[in-house]
Amino acid sequence: MKKLKKLLAALLLLSLCLLLSGCHGSQDSSAFLVPDAFDTSRDYEITFWAKNDTNRSQTAVYEKALVDFQALYPNIHVNMRLYTDYSRIYNDVVTNIATGTTPNVCITYPDHIATYLTGNNVIAPLDELFINEKYGLGGSEVRFDSPALAEMVPQFLEECKIGGQTYAIPFMRSTEALYINKTFVEALGYQVPDVPTWDFVWEVSDAATKKDENGNFLLNGQKTMIPFIYKSTDNMMIQMLRQKNAPYSTDAGDILIFNDVTKELLYTVRDHVRQGSFSTFKISSYPGNFLNAGQCVFAVDSTAGATWMGPQAPNMDIAADQVVDFELVVRPIPQFNPENPVMISQGPSVCVFNKQDPQEVLASWLFAQYLISNDVQIGYSLTEGYVPVTRKAQQADTYQDYLSRKGEDNEMYYSVKLDAAELLMAHTADTFVTPVFNGSASLRDAAGQLIEEVTKSVRRKKTVDDAYMESLYSQINSLYRLDQIGNQAGSAGKGKAQLGELPGTAITLLSCLCAAWVLIGLYWLRQRAKQRKKQEKR
Repeated sequence: MKKLKKLLAALLLLSLCLLLSGCHGSQDSSAFLVPDAFDTSRDYEITFWAKNDTNRSQTAVYEKALVDFQALYPNIHVNMRLYTDYSRIYNDVVTNIATGTTPNVCITYPDHIATYLTGNNVIAPLDELFINEKYGLGGSEVRFDSPALAEMVPQFLEECKIGGQTYAIPFMRSTEALYINKTFVEALGYQVPDVPTWDFVWEVSDAATKKDENGNFLLNGQKTMIPFIYKSTDNMMIQMLRQKNAPYSTDAGDILIFNDVTKELLYTVRDHVRQGSFSTFKISSYPGNFLNAGQCVFAVDSTAGATWMGPQAPNMDIAADQVVDFELVVRPIPQFNPENPVMISQGPSVCVFNKQDPQEVLASWLFAQYLISNDVQIGYSLTEGYVPVTRKAQQADTYQDYLSRKGEDNEMYYSVKLDAAELLMAHTADTFVTPVFNGSASLRDAAGQLIEEVTKSVRRKKTVDDAYMESLYSQINSLYRLDQIGNQAGSAGKGKAQLGELPGTAITLLSCLCAAWVLIGLYWLRQRAKQRKKQEKR
């Protein structure tokens, strides 16, 4: 029994040590402490994960930024890894959190950062870095013309806060725009308003579905016409709910999307899919291709995608002989109340990962900060319809000159691209973002999937009624595990593990405790067996 007592004592001591280390890990997940000075006597090698749509001009902006930054900081070597989409960056970061091999800096979205924060002390909070006199925004020791905190667009910066702390800096911003074939709208007897309503878009779209006796559409003389195509149905549902002041979710992660307003909106989608006037990118393909081929009247896509829209667009996925000439205009997305337009703000942000070496984190922050300098911001915004995230860049003479030369050519000064950028700058105060928490990315996907499922069901001649909606809500809730999110999201943004998600130390502790009881049980059985043998010998 003495051996058993010693074993129990040892196991309890081990468990206590693990418990203390686990608690320490949770408490240590708060702020990154900024070093008093950057150690320039050392070399630093940092990794930067970025997203690129095979756009060579964007890659060139990144490459120039690396070269220029290296000239300013010869001891900081930045290795860039390019990805084709944000989901792959997200998946790789999540995988690398488990192995402790995250990058130093990456382009990402706040919804993704909320998930990264479930790892202990993974992302460096930036609030203290922002205001640091030496190395913060506009800091005295920064070797480039860094924007001051007051020169950041406040709406864009606000998007990077989770749980009251800032975990990223905005990199580029866009919104969604309604790209309209004005020629078709006027041929149908309508005029394009400054701010289109949903009723206007639906009415014109339905009118565009009329055919002749040969099955050709009267509007374009072709066999194909999808009057209204929406690229991102998650944004479509989210913005419609916001415009109607209908519930979507709370900041704490309570899921509220399964409501009567959502059902009403889905029935509207149902009715226009039946009419043949609406489809989505996932079902029919990229809206810009239909628009440019004269097979679409209204296409909703990001303002960042403006270079793919219109018969003179510099980027195009269809053959030249398929392109139809027409007049294209850019307007805000459809509204329920055109007097108070509401649209989503979106675009990539930059986060800095915490490391054991504070100097390495500071080196990473300096590079991340360089990405919002005028040279990078203006250079990147020239490639697509993105808008710089700082007032400093937006008001710079270089950028203002760029905007003033709209239409000079169909490459650098493509008029649709500049119209899209000006749309966002004119409506920045009208933009909003959805609450960010661990699981908010799943809710966003679910919002779009509701529209996708209804659209597919109507096309397959299924009955879409109240019974269907009840089943759909249940299906989407289960598919995206939305009923599990509310219990986990409450402490998102605090750098601590979420409820329902245990940190590694807790898992180790529980594993050791289980192993301990198994060993104790085996020891006890062994001792019992020995006692029986002794009794049998007697």
